Amino acid sequence: MARLLRFLPDDDSLVEVTTRTIQSRFLLTPTPQLNRIIIGALARAARRYEVGVVAFSFLANHYHLLVRVKDVERLASFMGFFNSKLAREVVRLTAWKDKVWSRRYQAIVVSNEESAQAARLFYVLSNGVKENLVARVREWPGVHAAPALLAGTALEGVWVNRTAEYLAKQRGETAGPQSFEEPETLTLERLPCWEHLSSEQYRHRIECMVQEIEETASAQRQQSGQQPLGPEAIRRQDPRTMPKQTKKSPAPRFHAFRKAARQELHRLYFEFVAAFREAADRLKSGDRHARFPIGSFPPHLPFVRALPAALLAPG
Repeated sequence: MARLLRFLPDDDSLVEVTTRTIQSRFLLTPTPQLNRIIIGALARAARRYEVGVVAFSFLANHYHLLVRVKDVERLASFMGFFNSKLAREVVRLTAWKDKVWSRRYQAIVVSNEESAQAARLFYVLSNGVKENLVARVREWPGVHAAPALLAGTALEGVWVNRTAEYLAKQRGETAGPQSFEEPETLTLERLPCWEHLSSEQYRHRIECMVQEIEETASAQRQQSGQQPLGPEAIRRQDPRTMPKQTKKSPAPRFHAFRKAARQELHRLYFEFVAAFREAADRLKSGDRHARFPIGSFPPHLPFVRALPAALLAPG
């Protein structure tokens, strides 16, 4: 099946991004060093490509990001930069010999509705607890946004400068690995629909979400009689192993709460696709001036950006 065209409805869209490891292997099994590297790489990628990170959760075989982006080119560059760096570091830490990611990242636009945005934040924060891996959100031993959101603090990580490390080895220097670690700080952005809240109100909303996540999981454990795997067992997992069964379900094209909102997003997408196909057909027939829609990647041509407002102003 052909890939869907990358599309954002406006220049400040909330997007949920998911990336899964190859064969769902536990290559992202938490360790203190990997946790620091993930945060550092995420912070540098976000700063370089001006992407706002709202929330995230990294499990052993996949991760979720909730980000604010201005266009799909920034998102593609951000994800390429982050996934490339993370994959190289995972290979170093695990001695894995194959590729790390199963396929290109999956990005789903979230509508502007408060109910839709809050639901996606709830989902991202529930990872680790809803799978019955840990009983409480704060117990997850890997990288998770909840502790920072609850405390209202930034996250500290490292960027390992492998270029500097290589050059040092070429010069015959014997500096330790930590000599090439550059500190990085990741400050989370607000969920767009809650930007008007004070810091205390925002943290209270997060606290209510976490409480509901943990109470729901506790009720399910009482019914099933199953106990969570626990942080120590998670840390002991062999990163190269794979689960006996992987739960996958078809992903929606958009996350929306009301039917009307979902239909509007679909309408905008289909108009975008129609304009793209018309331009592609004209280009294929030899028209080198075919006009592709703003926010698209024409085949073998640069990304189409909107003209700056100054150039559009009359006179």
